Amino acid sequence: MEKDVTQDNIKAGQIIMVESESGSRRLSGKIGVFVSAIAILMSLFQIYTGFVGELAGSKQLSIHLTFAMILCFVYYPGKKNSPRDRMSIPDIILAVLGGGCAFYLFANYSHVVTSVGDAKTYDILIGGALIILVLEATRRSISPMLPIICIIFLLYAYFGPYLPGELAHRGFRVKRIVDHIFMSGEGLWGVPLRVSATFVFLFVLFGAFLDKIGAGLYLINLSFAMMGKYRGGPAKAAVVASCAMGSISGSSIANTVTTGAMTIPLMKKVGFNSATAGAVEVAASTNGQLMPPIMGAAAFIMAEIIGIPYIEIVKAAFIPALLSYVAIFSIVHLEAVKENIRGLTKEETPPFLKTLFSGIHFLIPLALLIWLLLIVRWTPTTAASWSILAGGIVALLNNYLRQVKFFPILVKNNLDSDDPAFLDYRANPDNFFMGRTKQEILDSLETGARNMAGIAVACACCGIIVGVVTLTGLGLKMATLITEAAGGNLMLTLIFSVFACIILGMGLPTTATYIIMAAMTAPAIMTISSDLSLGLPIVAVHLFVFYYGIVADDTPPVGLCAYAAAGISGADPVKTGLKSFRLDLAAFTLPFMFIYNTKLLMINTTFLELCYMIPVCIIGMFCWSVFIQGYWIIKTYFLERIAFLGLAFLLVNPRGISLMALEINQHLVNGLALLTMAAIYLWQKSRRTRLESA
Repeated sequence: MEKDVTQDNIKAGQIIMVESESGSRRLSGKIGVFVSAIAILMSLFQIYTGFVGELAGSKQLSIHLTFAMILCFVYYPGKKNSPRDRMSIPDIILAVLGGGCAFYLFANYSHVVTSVGDAKTYDILIGGALIILVLEATRRSISPMLPIICIIFLLYAYFGPYLPGELAHRGFRVKRIVDHIFMSGEGLWGVPLRVSATFVFLFVLFGAFLDKIGAGLYLINLSFAMMGKYRGGPAKAAVVASCAMGSISGSSIANTVTTGAMTIPLMKKVGFNSATAGAVEVAASTNGQLMPPIMGAAAFIMAEIIGIPYIEIVKAAFIPALLSYVAIFSIVHLEAVKENIRGLTKEETPPFLKTLFSGIHFLIPLALLIWLLLIVRWTPTTAASWSILAGGIVALLNNYLRQVKFFPILVKNNLDSDDPAFLDYRANPDNFFMGRTKQEILDSLETGARNMAGIAVACACCGIIVGVVTLTGLGLKMATLITEAAGGNLMLTLIFSVFACIILGMGLPTTATYIIMAAMTAPAIMTISSDLSLGLPIVAVHLFVFYYGIVADDTPPVGLCAYAAAGISGADPVKTGLKSFRLDLAAFTLPFMFIYNTKLLMINTTFLELCYMIPVCIIGMFCWSVFIQGYWIIKTYFLERIAFLGLAFLLVNPRGISLMALEINQHLVNGLALLTMAAIYLWQKSRRTRLESA
């Protein structure tokens, strides 16, 4: 008999999320207030520069990394048995040293800029210390794997002359390596940290604001109101809620725990087993990083690396993200049909209109962000800053309406409310408005900084790797090696990239995986594309490696999302991860489809083509789901299943296929595919009728 979900299970999942996202240490007393003040100050600094413009040169990066280093050593203990309620003396020393070394660039900016290539001894000592401290901060906050990979790259820079074949280079002394990484703009202070210090922080802070003021809970409740009554309703609500949450948080594990705490128990209640319930949440939450407008830190870094506006990344990612969620939703639906799983009862389902209008004001900041990004075309930094301000105003209005309009009626009629703020109002009705609003804003500022500390040091660590690549020319060497190994074949090169992404992603966060792949394998794909005169858009190539870095996020044995979901559901983490991997298989095929058919990225297409293409592709992804699930009206035969696989590839093809050396018109192909689906539907329906009669 499966283990029931209890509050302990939910708490276990939340602990995994908290320790991964913002550190496991919780400080109280004066020291807690002091550390919280540092975090809040970091957020205020980022908001200020978001409105008035970032500091010149790398000064912005220096202050950003200073805050991040201090917070990492404060919030993330060095060992598993380290105290969680207080800081140790070594942690305090490391926080001071880390912050001081990072602040050195800001304090001595003119000297550093003019001394590149001719660094003094004390520059090298401070730079070397900062590199070591960044590696330690990353080990604590992310995982040991990224620092290990970083150390391997540093060793490669030093021992270049002793390496065989194409990988060999002339080698560099320690002074030259540290000079390049610490003093120039191509190492620690490169693109990854620059994006972290500008775009990424503000979008993470924006997500924290929406979560704290109640937008996350509202989206979850709205998803249940929309989908709860249908067959397998809680699972469908999980997909919709995770899609919505992913669009505002950009974090897989936070998405998993936030929505999973509500959806996983209800999925089990209506009949899903523990592993399936956890897997649905993991797959849906992982794909949240694909959903615009907030696609995680890697998407902002991508825009900087390839030099195109972020809005173009959002535009290109929209259709693949939509198709990915269509596939997961369809698989969930077919699972519910196959297992005859019910939806929520009328009493269990929130009323749709009441739920919609109860918190529609929470959508104002998100709508403003989308409007500023897509219509007004402001920069992501400015758009995010104004959206955060809108979030603060919504918090004010929301708490004002609660105090003036809603809560007094509940108290007068002696009614209860499921709103957590209602308890605060009952405890102190006179000071509820200002007290609650102030607390929500301060919590948002602190949470945003806590969540960003690990991302910032990871970006700095990736900057070290990029610095070694530029110093040694490793990127060009790897492109040559991959091209030669693939024999100039694009498909083989793509497959090599997939394996590299999956292997790296098992131990690294999505952002780190993407940065390494962008430096190592993306140039190889672009080289072969140029040699074959394919003219692949650079955004398609970088989205390709970005997708596989995300899929690796829930791939066993590492996938933290699976462990968090399993902690809530009470299932085995490996089994949960394997099931989520199966649900996520759509994300495995989509990158190959949009590499060969770039219209899926809205490149060189028209509005009318999109109106025709999107519905056809959605039907194609449903065919893919039938292939994965092995069920439609009834359990599919082997040949039927293979037929659905073929139909999926035919329909998710916006320009037709080449068959027996003949160019077949795409409309004819789509028409034949739909006729084939209709024939299989009638065949399966007649089989089911015969079985029911028997």
